[in-house]
Amino acid sequence: MRILKYIFLLILLGFFALSVFVATQKGAFEVERSTLIKSPKATVFNYVNDYRNWENFGSWKIDDPKMQFTYPQHTIGKGGSYSWSGSEGNGKSKTITVVENNSITQKMEYGGTTSDVYWTFKDTLGGTKVTWRSKGQMSFGFKIYAAFNGGADKVIGTMYERSLANLDKSLDYELNTFNIKVDGVVNKTSAFYLGQRIRSKISNVPKNIRIMLPKLMYFFKKNKMTMHGKPFVIYHTYDMAKGITDMSVCIPVDKQIFVSPDSDIIAGKLQGFEALKTTLTGDYSHLQQAWDKAFAYMDEKGIPQNETGAYVEMYSVNMEQEKHPSKWVTSIYVPVRPKVVAPPKPRVYAPVAAPVPVPAAEVTAP
Repeated sequence: MRILKYIFLLILLGFFALSVFVATQKGAFEVERSTLIKSPKATVFNYVNDYRNWENFGSWKIDDPKMQFTYPQHTIGKGGSYSWSGSEGNGKSKTITVVENNSITQKMEYGGTTSDVYWTFKDTLGGTKVTWRSKGQMSFGFKIYAAFNGGADKVIGTMYERSLANLDKSLDYELNTFNIKVDGVVNKTSAFYLGQRIRSKISNVPKNIRIMLPKLMYFFKKNKMTMHGKPFVIYHTYDMAKGITDMSVCIPVDKQIFVSPDSDIIAGKLQGFEALKTTLTGDYSHLQQAWDKAFAYMDEKGIPQNETGAYVEMYSVNMEQEKHPSKWVTSIYVPVRPKVVAPPKPRVYAPVAAPVPVPAAEVTAP
């Protein structure tokens, strides 16, 4: 019994000594890693700027497969956020500032450890130099973990290195794997809708879709409304010379709905029309190529556009349903002029000649 007491006392003293040692260690940490991502700077920036993509490249998901992620309506740009829960603890991150295509600053909390996170993006030969840096204060639990695993720089730095490598692979595959197919002329059915209308730079259309579509879906969810079909965009005007488009991001509803004049939500009806349908499977960054292929097909086949009609993109499989951009499906509808069918020519019937009767006197008996 006395030996057991001594052993217990030694364990207790050892734990106390370890606690004192850990408590006296510096809680502040600063970690930085950089790598070359073989994609254009704007592409890399937009991908990192949306927390919905972090699940695709973050190494923490591989280390903890049971980790669950929660996404609010706003995940992109300043004020965007997300949170997670896993077997090793819970955490959250929020974007504080954004300098377009240049830098992102975030605030992160995980298991009592808080940090300021900085991303910078610079054009370089062969792609984009991405630097990921964090500076913060360790919790007592993380101090112990770091002490037994080579320190905060090794623990966090290894995670950053693996995640940046995954980011390069993810961008290379997810954004560059796509397919465009011209389906032919179809009848696009009519639909009532609720949506939001904005003027946008054509170059910013994919980014604005990523921002507006989740917000509209959240609006429907919050107000317990049912979507009556797939979300779509109507391009009211598309000025290539000025690089500006007037567009509405819409969600179909089953009947006409009236909204107040001061609401930022609009209501309307998309009239049915005849259109050339083209399907893009892949990220929204390839939408322009899909439109170009549709127009080239119409020129080749001599199919005239109906310039007064609606130009529509419908998101059959979108970011709310599928986290991998390579699997998104977008249908493009270019309005065409209905075929003019010439009225049938009246059929002319020739009169049938009546048989000529033969006089009885001329009939010769056999």
